[in-house]
Amino acid sequence: ILVLTYPLIGNYGIPSEEEFDEYNLPKHFEWFDDIAIRALVVGEICETPSHWRSTQTLSDWMAPHNVPGISGIDTRALTKKLRENGSMLGRLTYVEPLTKILKFNDPNKRNLVAECSLTTKRVYNATGTPRICAIDCGLKLNQLRCFISRGARVECVPWNYQLDETQFDGLFISNGPGNPLVCEDVITQIRRVLQNGKKPVFGICLGHQLLATAIGCQTYKMKYGNRGHNLP
Repeated sequence: ILVLTYPLIGNYGIPSEEEFDEYNLPKHFEWFDDIAIRALVVGEICETPSHWRSTQTLSDWMAPHNVPGISGIDTRALTKKLRENGSMLGRLTYVEPLTKILKFNDPNKRNLVAECSLTTKRVYNATGTPRICAIDCGLKLNQLRCFISRGARVECVPWNYQLDETQFDGLFISNGPGNPLVCEDVITQIRRVLQNGKKPVFGICLGHQLLATAIGCQTYKMKYGNRGHNLP
């Protein structure tokens, strides 16, 4: 469940999902399809957006993806609770439920990477160099753009893809959601590449955690999200 603290959300609307850039990637979005959250909490929702690229409202975009939302919430007060207590389990309900029947879906027990990763590989800039194999653990499309714009060939593969080191010059492990310990398949693949020691490997965010796990380190979730300025 995503909580946004800005008071007015949706006033720009949603741009077209049918526009693609020169790399054949969605022009206005950071992912290929679907919405990666289960619910959205905002202070005030705008149902009359004003922007020349807008093709639909935020609500209209969320509805066919079966993503519920709620407005009229003091999201800054809610954020203070989340800030002091860390990420908390929650749910949206139409009526106030009885505590004894209230059940929560704990995303920390699921393999969120498997839920958001590609299921088949995709190749971009096929004649480019160097050849980068990008493991999709929930990556952002701008990461692919950064590689392609510098001339690289990018093979974007699912999280549990069987890696062939003869097919790439460097391995990139993307960011993503969830607990790295449940991603056993990709950890096994990373460990094998590291043990061979022939190809450079680098990662972002969850990619770093997967690298650390592959070499035997233990990771844990910080109380506050690490944004680079609040290190312990």
